[in-house]
Amino acid sequence: MTVELISVGTEILLGNIVNTNAAYLAEKCALLGLSCYHQSAVGDNEERLEDAIKLALSRSDIVILSGGLGPTKDDITKEVTAKVFGRGIKEDAHTKARIQEYFRQVHSGQITPNNWKQAMVPEGAIVVDNHNGTAPGLIIEENGKAAILLPGPPNEIKPMFERDIASYLNKLQPEGIYSKMVKICSVGESKAETMVADLMDAQTNPTLAPYAKTGEVHFRVTARAKSEEEAEQLMKPMVDELYKRFGDKIYTTEEEVTLEEAIVELLKEKNLLVTTAESCTGGLLAGRLLNVPGASSVYKEGYITYSNDAKERILGVKRETLMEYGAVSPQTAYEMAAGAAKAAGADAALSVTGIAGPGGGTKEKPVGLVYIGCCVKGNVRVEEFYFTGSRDKNRDYSVVRALTLLREELLKHHL
Repeated sequence: MTVELISVGTEILLGNIVNTNAAYLAEKCALLGLSCYHQSAVGDNEERLEDAIKLALSRSDIVILSGGLGPTKDDITKEVTAKVFGRGIKEDAHTKARIQEYFRQVHSGQITPNNWKQAMVPEGAIVVDNHNGTAPGLIIEENGKAAILLPGPPNEIKPMFERDIASYLNKLQPEGIYSKMVKICSVGESKAETMVADLMDAQTNPTLAPYAKTGEVHFRVTARAKSEEEAEQLMKPMVDELYKRFGDKIYTTEEEVTLEEAIVELLKEKNLLVTTAESCTGGLLAGRLLNVPGASSVYKEGYITYSNDAKERILGVKRETLMEYGAVSPQTAYEMAAGAAKAAGADAALSVTGIAGPGGGTKEKPVGLVYIGCCVKGNVRVEEFYFTGSRDKNRDYSVVRALTLLREELLKHHL
């Protein structure tokens, strides 16, 4: 079956808000096995919205509209959709009672008259309760077509979709799409894609698709099946083959697990403490690690040593090293990593020193030159990198390369 998405709201067209609802709905519909060929955004204009709905219904089985269900005069999605279907509008007692209860709990019973507009629903519509707001969702069915109207706020649309809309759509399209994300580090995008070119050429069900991330490569294995169990059976040979080819460079097959989460878990398993010593990344590396819940058990302290004086005073980098080789050098990265581990009493340490740009580069040491050091149980490894992006990109890539280097060293040393 085909589905079409219509996002309603002038604020979307003006760029006042980012249309995250469309991305969310598109992904969810794809996982349910629905084909989405068209998306559109329409302002709060009755004529243009009516044209958009009619066009969508002419070429798609299901139309999902988000936004425009609120209490104000420019919230017209429900009224226009009812007009397209030739339906009248009537008050729904159940919804009115829910609105009243919502305001009693959240707003001490203060209800402005315009809120009762949200209790008016198209005749014959299926009302979907909103457990996080006042505007209900609505489903209108006719002649094999369906229009699904959802509220605009993400904190309302997402739980409503998960709770009620997904199961409704699943009945219409019983064969769903299931996927598993295989996440890889330590391999570049071009090389990774080359390593699976034959699998992609021969794919049918399941399919394999690469996604380039900053410093990582993700492969989505997707199967069409009637159940999750059937999909798992279809995907397993493909995932097993990826493990044969990439081995321990795969750090997870869970969609929600990040590289830093995998590394924190690895540190916990090995009962190791880690610290960081950063120059050009200015705390970004520590921030990535500390974004992980429970990171405090493996990370106690870290250092931002931007100046030469700080590198020397806090990390014990030799003045002779800084004078002879400079702050951006493998020698300095080495001493930063070793010094940070000693200063923090940590088992492992990462150091980053480089020229993020846009200025500060020379012919010998251009913008984007970064040295990353990793010390694990006294063994230090330093890697040289040349990044070619903006200042922000160079810093982001430095962080990912540092995390990847730490993971490689932790796996290498069977501690």
